Amino acid sequence: MSRQSLSKAHQKITELSWEPTFATPATRFGTDYKFDKAPKKDPLKQILRSYFPMEEEKDNRVFGAMDGAIRGNMFRQVQERWMEWQKLFLSIIPFPEISAARAMPMAIDAVPNPEIHNGLAVQMIDEVRHSTIQMNLKRLYMNHYIDPAGFDITEKAFSNNYAGTIGRQFGEGFITGDAITAANIYLTVVAETAFTNTLFVAMPSEAAANGDYLLPTVFHSVQSDESRHISNGYSILLMALADEDNRQLLERDLRYAWWNNHCVVDAAIGTFIEYGTKDRRKERDSYAEMWRRWIYDDYYRSYLIPLEKYGLKIPHDLVEEAWNRIINKGYVHETAQFFATGWPVNYWRIDAMTDVDFEWFEYKYPGWYSKYGKWWENYNRLAYPGLNKPIAFEDVGYQYPHRCWTCMVPCLIREDMVTEKVDGTWKTYCSETCAWTDMKAFRPEYEGRATPNMGRLTGHREWETLHHNRDLADIVKDLGYVRDDGKTLIPQPHLHLDDPKKLWTLDDLRGINFASPNILLNQMSDADREAHIADYKAGGPGGRTSAAAAAFASA
Repeated sequence: MSRQSLSKAHQKITELSWEPTFATPATRFGTDYKFDKAPKKDPLKQILRSYFPMEEEKDNRVFGAMDGAIRGNMFRQVQERWMEWQKLFLSIIPFPEISAARAMPMAIDAVPNPEIHNGLAVQMIDEVRHSTIQMNLKRLYMNHYIDPAGFDITEKAFSNNYAGTIGRQFGEGFITGDAITAANIYLTVVAETAFTNTLFVAMPSEAAANGDYLLPTVFHSVQSDESRHISNGYSILLMALADEDNRQLLERDLRYAWWNNHCVVDAAIGTFIEYGTKDRRKERDSYAEMWRRWIYDDYYRSYLIPLEKYGLKIPHDLVEEAWNRIINKGYVHETAQFFATGWPVNYWRIDAMTDVDFEWFEYKYPGWYSKYGKWWENYNRLAYPGLNKPIAFEDVGYQYPHRCWTCMVPCLIREDMVTEKVDGTWKTYCSETCAWTDMKAFRPEYEGRATPNMGRLTGHREWETLHHNRDLADIVKDLGYVRDDGKTLIPQPHLHLDDPKKLWTLDDLRGINFASPNILLNQMSDADREAHIADYKAGGPGGRTSAAAAAFASA
């Protein structure tokens, strides 16, 4: 179809749009934004007549690659370390995709622009397609990988796992609260424009390096749709900027959206890339190097900063602090260590780091070994059952972290933790910004302005509180993380399935009591709580207790 005929078709579609004059339409998805002065243009004209043939061709390539992978024995070559982390990744990622699809009706309802509506409808179809091909990829892994346990329960495990719930709050951010905050600023302006670079470009690159060429095929197909989504987000952003009353909300939402995306996406994707790979070539980019190029340079400097010409205040401080947390505060490494600490309640196996890994980390992140090396050596030493408990319950100088109420990632950078009594309960936050998000942004009033559509952060957000003072074996059994024999755990702190003596069972966990840091915090007296918080914030890096941290600092 020629560009001219496409434009005519697009114009005809917008002419078919109408608003009833005999009744006031019900507002299904509320927003505090105003669009009375907004221009109603769609810079990227999209119509289904040209869309469907293009997507059909991409689907044919994806499913053809899946068939080729089976015929080419890809699963005899792929690295186990990499595939195990895909049990977590592919259990999470379809949910944000389908949440993004559900977000499009919110945006259509909130934005009075027939031209944009057509693009948003196309995006909704995109997101359903993405979720579908990702679920198919997971199904294929389950059917052909050497250890399908974990892949076969990912939908259930995603909903009840401590890591899956972090992904759930991330995806639910697309569909809750103010319609423009959720479906536009948080989803398209930040998540899709910025963080899909590491999600759908860096991840596939690492997959290929580990013998997995199916994930690159699927996720590059997904990423090829993102330019349309970015256009939708930018169009709505420009519409919002046309009204001065929206500026305060835009600046609030950019701070919230940027920080929550950083907290969740960098924690997860950074861990998968850095700790799920066996490719330790020195010329390979670290996650920090990827982030600097694809997010800091390509998004922050090329997309966000130019918005200042419209008078919008950009969260420069949060961008710089995100980079500081990645390069100087070890955010990704702290996250990977936490996942490995919690291995008994995972539904995937986590391989120990080796001397080859140590050398690469020290080369890319000078000082890494002094912070994390000894702990990973202990992880390897305590990998097999019989003479020891899981590493979380052994004295290795690691203090189990508090959970952030807002982003739900634990408070891993200990000195940054914020503790406040909110709505009658003591809550912990990983940072000042996460505390601000809960206490200021997600409230019915913001800086003296009524924001009734913003919503609140509610629910059982701290996973540990659901299992306080329970036997660890009962927790794992109730979660369903047990293999078909009814006793051997799906998670293991190693990759050695061939020797039954090396496999942990429910009996090895029996008698271990699990406690919630948040419940214990709320049970403390004021004096004990203050002392505990000071002690916790004096800990780290590498999850060290305050005593271990003092010894580390003086070494």
